[in-house]
Amino acid sequence: MFLASAYDAENGWVYNNWFGSQTLESVQQGAEACLEVLAATKCSYLLNDNRLVAGPWSQATEWIATIWMPRAVAVGLTHFAHIISPEPLARLSAENMRHRIKNAFRMQIFEELAQAEAWLKQIQPKTLATKI
Repeated sequence: MFLASAYDAENGWVYNNWFGSQTLESVQQGAEACLEVLAATKCSYLLNDNRLVAGPWSQATEWIATIWMPRAVAVGLTHFAHIISPEPLARLSAENMRHRIKNAFRMQIFEELAQAEAWLKQIQPKTLATKI
């Protein structure tokens, strides 16, 4: 297993928890699974946790930007909070991805889970925030 992806109804976002080394194939499989959750829940917010990722995944950033990202936007993704791995090469992959997505959706990179959660809660509409 390399990804756990689920809708967090209490917070109103999809939470992805990635594990271990990532290949192009694992990123593609995981991103497809995430896309299914985003589409099924019509969720606009994604919390993508890479704290347990080992090593780079830059081989997947082109695919993410050109194939996955337009599809994610089409199902409603507007905000992407990305928690980086402490490993330097994984951090570079996250920066590379942010550079490639341009302005398709708002993406912020964080080092801590609490920071990412606070940002997502702050940018959510007041109607959603009052349900929390």
